[in-house]
Amino acid sequence: MQTIAIVGRPNVGKSTFFNRLIGERKAIVDDESGVTRDRQYGECEWNGKRFHVIDTGGYVVNSDDVFEREIRKQVEIALDEADVVLFVVDVITGVTPLDEDFAQFLHRSPKPVLMVVNKVDNSRRQVDGMEFYSLGFEDLFFISSLSGSGTGDLLDKVSSLLGDEVSDLPEGLAKLAIVGQPNAGKSSLLNALVGEERNIVSDIAGTTRDSIHTHYNLFGREFILIDTAGLRKKSKEMDDLEFYSTIRAVKALEEADVCLLLIDAVKGITAQDVNIFSLATRKGKGVLILVNKWDLVEKETMTSKRVEMEIKEKIKPFTDVPILFVSATEKQRIHKAIEETLLVYEKRNKKIATSVLNDIMLKEIQHYPPPFYRGNPVSIKFIQQLPVVVPSFAFYCNHPEEIRDAYKNFLENKLRSHFDFKGVPMRLFFRKK
Repeated sequence: MQTIAIVGRPNVGKSTFFNRLIGERKAIVDDESGVTRDRQYGECEWNGKRFHVIDTGGYVVNSDDVFEREIRKQVEIALDEADVVLFVVDVITGVTPLDEDFAQFLHRSPKPVLMVVNKVDNSRRQVDGMEFYSLGFEDLFFISSLSGSGTGDLLDKVSSLLGDEVSDLPEGLAKLAIVGQPNAGKSSLLNALVGEERNIVSDIAGTTRDSIHTHYNLFGREFILIDTAGLRKKSKEMDDLEFYSTIRAVKALEEADVCLLLIDAVKGITAQDVNIFSLATRKGKGVLILVNKWDLVEKETMTSKRVEMEIKEKIKPFTDVPILFVSATEKQRIHKAIEETLLVYEKRNKKIATSVLNDIMLKEIQHYPPPFYRGNPVSIKFIQQLPVVVPSFAFYCNHPEEIRDAYKNFLENKLRSHFDFKGVPMRLFFRKK
């Protein structure tokens, strides 16, 4: 699909406008300036055309602030990606020096630029907005991103500039979420894979506040990589921005098929890492554990084996998970990580024929039957894989409520050993035959 980019100085309502166009609260909106740091993608449909929308951070010319400098780079990347640029300004504050500087920069762009005068919700403000003609753009559109007034005319113009040639992304792409604590190296991993600075990378924890989706192609396979905001511990001091970021990270995890859980090799696996792992498995997501920053660890002969055992001890009882030792900055084994992740995705979607399932598992049950119930045998007669996303199996028996956890674990282990569900949570149900 073709793309439009929403740009402008900080705090003019770009993210509110972005949320209105895509029809959901995807970008974080707050009165604090500089909230949007990375490019945020969404989709909009108008007059039968669908197109990508990019929300960007506030552009500040010649600033030495570390984030504002990185935001400038991200805005410039968004401008390169866009087919049409929407330059958003604020009618309440009027023309500012930042608007004038940014306008000069946009005049050098070969892309069509539409000036969007935001917060125009009455006729007096529309008259006030006429001063923005002084910035030299031919097309001015007066809108209110809160109420939606004026957005129809703007989208009509955008639609005409985009033309008629549109194409959809392939259906059914695997969604892989990069999750972990702040500063574990999630954005560095994504940048190493994509080969460009897709997200802002810095040593300041909490840099990525929105989840970012990247369409990627590797090993002849297409999929979506999702970089999430770092999942922190809950605390009373958590501010609104971090609260909304955590919600978005959890939503991104829910949207994913497989999660790449990054653990900081220097710090080792922590209680919060275990919490993220448990959250992913409870939601039935495939999981691959990546021990990142492995290049910074002093190693002995059995160091990796020892760390792997420590991780498995912490994540019990579900330990049938691939664990790889990587370095995002040195690009060590990062492609192997994606290859393994796609294998987990395939296993999560595996369907086992009922006849094969019964032939194998009933022999295992006959060899090691369930414990007796009140002196009577507990008999499992039939097994079936259920038609749901998470691999789930129904065991039909005469006393389903009497199957103990130890025997459930035995059945799950046999399913895993025979059919290879490494990295994939499993659901077992026991029903009256």
